Amino acid sequence: MIRDAVTFEVFRNAVTGIADEMAITIVRTAHSELVASSMDFSAALCDAHGRVIAQANTLPVHLGSVPDAMEEILDEFGDGIRPGDIYLLNDPSRGGMHLPDIFAVAPVFAGETLVGFAVTVVNHTDVGGWAAGSMAVQSTSIFAEGVQIPPSRLAEAGVINETFLQLILRNVREPELLRGDLESQLAACHTGAEGLRALATRHGVERLASLNDELLDYSETLLRAALAEAVPGTYEFIDHVDDDGLGSGPIPIRVRVTLSDSGIELDFTGSSPQVDSALNATASFTRSAAYAALQGVLASDIPANSGFYRPFTFVIPDASILNGQRPSARGARGLVGFRIIDAVLGALAPVFPDQVPAAGEGGPDGIAIGVVGADGESVVLWDPLAGAWGARPDRDGVDGISSLGANLTNTPIEELERSGHIRIDGYGYLPDSGGAGRWRGGLATFRDMMLLSPRASVQIRSDRRKFLPYGLAGGAQGTPSLNVLDPGGPGECVLESKPHFVMTAGTRHRHVTAGGGGHGRPFERAPERVREDVLDGKVTRAGAERDYGVVITEDGAIDASATAELRGQAL
Repeated sequence: MIRDAVTFEVFRNAVTGIADEMAITIVRTAHSELVASSMDFSAALCDAHGRVIAQANTLPVHLGSVPDAMEEILDEFGDGIRPGDIYLLNDPSRGGMHLPDIFAVAPVFAGETLVGFAVTVVNHTDVGGWAAGSMAVQSTSIFAEGVQIPPSRLAEAGVINETFLQLILRNVREPELLRGDLESQLAACHTGAEGLRALATRHGVERLASLNDELLDYSETLLRAALAEAVPGTYEFIDHVDDDGLGSGPIPIRVRVTLSDSGIELDFTGSSPQVDSALNATASFTRSAAYAALQGVLASDIPANSGFYRPFTFVIPDASILNGQRPSARGARGLVGFRIIDAVLGALAPVFPDQVPAAGEGGPDGIAIGVVGADGESVVLWDPLAGAWGARPDRDGVDGISSLGANLTNTPIEELERSGHIRIDGYGYLPDSGGAGRWRGGLATFRDMMLLSPRASVQIRSDRRKFLPYGLAGGAQGTPSLNVLDPGGPGECVLESKPHFVMTAGTRHRHVTAGGGGHGRPFERAPERVREDVLDGKVTRAGAERDYGVVITEDGAIDASATAELRGQAL
């Protein structure tokens, strides 16, 4: 129960503001494009029990995993936690998600009392392993993916363990880049610690603890109230990952969502067993993706914290692709997380028909380019390319935006080119790639790249080639993703969706994301909207006629009689 509404509201906004200040610190101080430009990181504040009380507006699929990481830290160090300590972990079997995501955790003390933790999660450009970027789909064991960090103490009483740090840095391709991004994490933890300590000083330690409890109860109450408006029952959906990158068949992601007075249960029984490649997720990541899906559906004013998680129960089969067991590879697990979101949203579409969008591009595609210079030094370039959202129940999908689970941004061309290793020759949207519907799906994004260096290894994680982004309420599917070497040239070669290959100087590559699905019947789209899409270059005249039954003349006008005839025939 909230004792003082004014104090509570000020506190609620204060802790969220502190978490956002942590994120801003990382953006301003990070060294890599993957973190500073693409924003592949997260930040959160926890209470003394490891419960999330606030999270920054960063990656939703990271933050639902923080409680598992905190449980491991508390189990490992318990009463030995001291002021000035810093803890690291990335081991998926010990609270991590995949090896590139390194958690940095700083305990926060007010005097002698532990009042909470500042937590950051950064996707580092490279943490070692056989492939540049440490996320190769083709990895078949975690031992091939890079340096594994169980819950460990990096700093004790403010003193960095340089031997431990050097051990980590010696195992990665760009040690100074990792050091810079790690220092960015520690700076953000310091920002969070200072903010949380100030709240303890303002309210007192005991009142701070009670405010934390009130905030978690508040989120739980709001979520349960929102769920109470839904029709109780069980709702099922199945979606697929095309393949595991090693020649498997389709990989099912099945979910059964049950809404009842006790909350919401997600049962993933029937999903694929764990696979041989690096697509396997952790159970914590599976839960995190499910939280993100529901947060995306419901009102955004429900604070995302451990109170939000309370109404959930899960059934996640052991040794499944949603709960891979050691020593399975986990580097490319992000793709499965995005498909979990698509499956959960598909199940919730009949429950919240006015809030659930059609499927988007399937999650940002990951392109990692590894170059070794003449001096033997390695450079890793990351291009996480986001495509589009599916159409929403009341408006078109959004072009060039990341999945709701990722919240990434596309890396600016200038950032990619300044390394001198690649040149971007084309970047934009493809017309007719958004699924047709009363509301059109977002357009596919393409990027054309030429290699300037003598040689580079390239790893791509993409999907939605065979199982296209679904439409809803009669909307059409989106269009497939694509990887092409030497596009339009004599050696043009269409690659698989998850290839690992070598490029040489002058080689060109085109990557195309999937287009988002449509919502509603295409012939119900207002002809004037179709005309605007044609004038904007989002739909061709041929596409307008074929997909929407709207005839646009060469001068950009609607041919009303021809349109009526086409739409009448279709009806």
